[in-house]
Amino acid sequence: MTLRTQFLLFVTLIHAVLIALAAQLRTTNPTLFVASEALLLASIYLTVRLYRGFVRPFQLIAAGTAAIQAKDFSMKFVPVGQREMDQLIDVYNHMIDELRQERVSQHEKSFLLERLIEASPAGVLIMDFEGRIDSVNSAAERFLGQPAQALLGQLPAALPGAWGPALANLTEKQPQSLRLSGLQTYRAHAAHFFDRGFTRRFILLEELTQELIQQEKQSYGKLIRMMSHEINNSIGAINSILHSFEHYRPQLHPADQPDFAQALDVSIARNTQLANFIANFARLVRLPAPVPQPTDVHALLRGICRLLQPQSEERHIRWHLDIPETPLLLHFDAQQLEQALLNIAKNALEAIGHDGNIWVRTTAQPPTVTIENDGPGLTPEISQRLFTPFFSTKRDGQGIGLTLVRDILQAHGFRFQLTTQKDQRTAFFIEMTS
Repeated sequence: MTLRTQFLLFVTLIHAVLIALAAQLRTTNPTLFVASEALLLASIYLTVRLYRGFVRPFQLIAAGTAAIQAKDFSMKFVPVGQREMDQLIDVYNHMIDELRQERVSQHEKSFLLERLIEASPAGVLIMDFEGRIDSVNSAAERFLGQPAQALLGQLPAALPGAWGPALANLTEKQPQSLRLSGLQTYRAHAAHFFDRGFTRRFILLEELTQELIQQEKQSYGKLIRMMSHEINNSIGAINSILHSFEHYRPQLHPADQPDFAQALDVSIARNTQLANFIANFARLVRLPAPVPQPTDVHALLRGICRLLQPQSEERHIRWHLDIPETPLLLHFDAQQLEQALLNIAKNALEAIGHDGNIWVRTTAQPPTVTIENDGPGLTPEISQRLFTPFFSTKRDGQGIGLTLVRDILQAHGFRFQLTTQKDQRTAFFIEMTS
């Protein structure tokens, strides 16, 4: 039974008794009857005032409580002219103002945090209470290579490729490093936050590719410049001395002259080869900035195919060109990109060895180039070390071909990837948009 009902019941009983007493006095004592009637009227008047004074505050409190439960912080009350009631209304209105300001502030902070997470260059994976992915930002979608719809609800350990094993054992105190396709390098951090009193985890993914590449280039660039300086100085002096020895050949016995000349020729040739060897490495350091000009990609690919045709025929390797006759004009440094595509094509030939196929395809929107071969696929161990300076799977390889390709394509701002696909073809994919 509500307080309002109890009050009305009490008032009704009191006034029923007063009416009964007044009825008894009507015949016995008219004077007291009139006085009791006046008292009854006064009691009714005071009861109405008390009802309004006590019940209305409860109604206002109930309305305010309902508004707070509905999270409606816009309802406020005006003073009613009663000191106690006006104090209550003032406290309520002040509390509502504080709650509204706090709510607006929280919404603004939440909106700002969402925008910061979305604009962050680092990938962010936010987990739910069960440890499944609840939210991802655009950077995380790009790093993981999947849209948000495919990632939501997954456990980090169930992510495809090398991501799953790397994130499965991720702890807050031990960040994990991950290298994909020998090029992209990432670092994953785990941390937690509190949501409604319970712990939730999030994972931060940072791309370290450009930083590591710059560190690598600085390291091997300094080493190559030092080696090139010392070797070239020595080779120049040695070759000068060897050439001067030619003047002594007529002074030798005729039987010794051929051996002497052959020794000089071999020494000079080996010195020259050594100079060319170190010059190949020096090109990595001295790669100039690209000078883009409108160039037909299709003509460039056909020229490379014709250049490698004799080698391909000797190895019984067939080229399959899926290239439209119409030109595909793009802005890039023709000389540098030709060198990069030539290295890619040579790697495809060497990967096949003999008896195989090479497919070359292009698309206009977006402009892409794909060079595939059906040679042996890349093992996970080799994939992790692709594009690493001085790494080569060939016995006499110098390990600078793919490094040069990487530097040229990155200088142009082109995205690229070298992977073995499900059909066991190894494909080098280049997206020629910066």
